[in-house]
Amino acid sequence: MKKNKATISADIVSSTAMSVEDRLILEEKLLEVIKTLEQTFGKNFYGRLIKGDYIECVLEKPKHALKAALILKSFVKSLHIAQNEKNKKIQDFREYGIRIAVGIGELSVFNKEKGIIDGEAIYFSGRSINEKTASNKKNKKTLIFKSSSEKQNNCFEPIFNLLDFHFNKLTRTQCEIIYYKLLGKSEKEIANITQKSQSSINQASTSAGWWTIDTAVMAFEKNIK
Repeated sequence: MKKNKATISADIVSSTAMSVEDRLILEEKLLEVIKTLEQTFGKNFYGRLIKGDYIECVLEKPKHALKAALILKSFVKSLHIAQNEKNKKIQDFREYGIRIAVGIGELSVFNKEKGIIDGEAIYFSGRSINEKTASNKKNKKTLIFKSSSEKQNNCFEPIFNLLDFHFNKLTRTQCEIIYYKLLGKSEKEIANITQKSQSSINQASTSAGWWTIDTAVMAFEKNIK
């Protein structure tokens, strides 16, 4: 019996409305965060960027999927690009950043060298992203969970919905702090990286509700096998 894996399918909100220059910066930054995820999860993680604004990942250990998804979410929302645009779609990018779907199930084929991913897990995440992209544009759901286990769906879909609502209210600065927190950085380390005072980091972390995010990640890691 094959073990379940987690997949992440993600696309950037309103990337086609960006200038060519901003899209090139975005692509470079997305490659950077994929490399960070590789360093964070080691050989248990595989990620790739497709067409500059679409990400696919596989995690050998499904319990790490939520943390990886939130690292992506907070990183993209912290980016200081497309800031001068008044276009409504650019405003959507600044508010939502990235649409992410996590799928958990079996993979019939997974070949890192050839870049082949096939099976129910990638079907769950990929289909969820495609459905949200093609469906009602007023539906701004950007964190989606789908598993082969109905019990897991009933448990974690509401949590993903709450996290989605929470993250979409966070500022760019708050997302930057959350991003480093998810990577395991201390507030002192984050202060050094961002060139801000440790007290301001603590204040931003508190106002961003870091403890609720951390609790959700720990609960996911404990209950997803």
